[in-house]
Amino acid sequence: MFKETFQRYLTMIEETLAQLPWDQDILNQSMSYSLIGGGKRIRPVLALASAEAVGGNPKAILPAAVAIELIHTYSLIHDDLPAMDNDDYRRGRLSNHKVFGEAHAILAGDALLTYAFELLADSELGQPDRQLLIIREVAVAAGKAGMVGGQVADLAGEGKILKLSEIEEIHKAKTGALLTVSARLGGILAGGTKQQVGALTDYAQALGLAFQIKDDILDVVGDSETLGKPAGSDLRQGKATYVSLLGLEGAKRQLQAQISKALSSLKSFDKGAIFLNELAYYIEQRQH
Repeated sequence: MFKETFQRYLTMIEETLAQLPWDQDILNQSMSYSLIGGGKRIRPVLALASAEAVGGNPKAILPAAVAIELIHTYSLIHDDLPAMDNDDYRRGRLSNHKVFGEAHAILAGDALLTYAFELLADSELGQPDRQLLIIREVAVAAGKAGMVGGQVADLAGEGKILKLSEIEEIHKAKTGALLTVSARLGGILAGGTKQQVGALTDYAQALGLAFQIKDDILDVVGDSETLGKPAGSDLRQGKATYVSLLGLEGAKRQLQAQISKALSSLKSFDKGAIFLNELAYYIEQRQH
């Protein structure tokens, strides 16, 4: 059942991405190269599943869900740049800057970010009050108080020994903010109650930390072919990770703790959050 539901969401997302207007100029080629180059689509899937969990129609929020994937893709393009993580591969293919050059990669990222807000302002989403709230929340999650700020803190922590609380704060922003706003986006746009949106928020925050811990583990135990990007890059860059601080077994225990926390957050949904429960296990067990 999980695979079928995941595939249903994935098909909706991929069809929407493919239908976006892509011209043949180099900017559009660069944008679509990274956006339509695969990926787990966890963030838009989480948005659609959250909408359905509160009794809404996931198709009705597709422009907003896809907008989150545009923001995520822009962040990956910029993360791979020589000035950042300096990675040559992403999702099993050459990184954007290796194909189109650094200047066009930067501009493609910029264009994806701004295009995301064009989609978030789509009149099809309806309910202007909910839409305005979401636009603001996504801006905060993607900006200096969220993903960008987390990336800055991550860079500042390279080569340093950080406390567990410091690592968690970095990743609540760097990875968790966009995951959290994905769940809130689905819940709010679909008309979820304050209690439902609060539960989705708690779930997504724990899921975000679990996602990052699993990334840290895979960077150590995974292989580049399966990951679709160079394994061991965190170690080479001297990044503070859950594994470097807690060891591999300690990181695995921390992963299980966050998964348990995520699952506990969904108890009030009863059967309405079966997919979200299974999504947490998927995050825990994924190999790339």
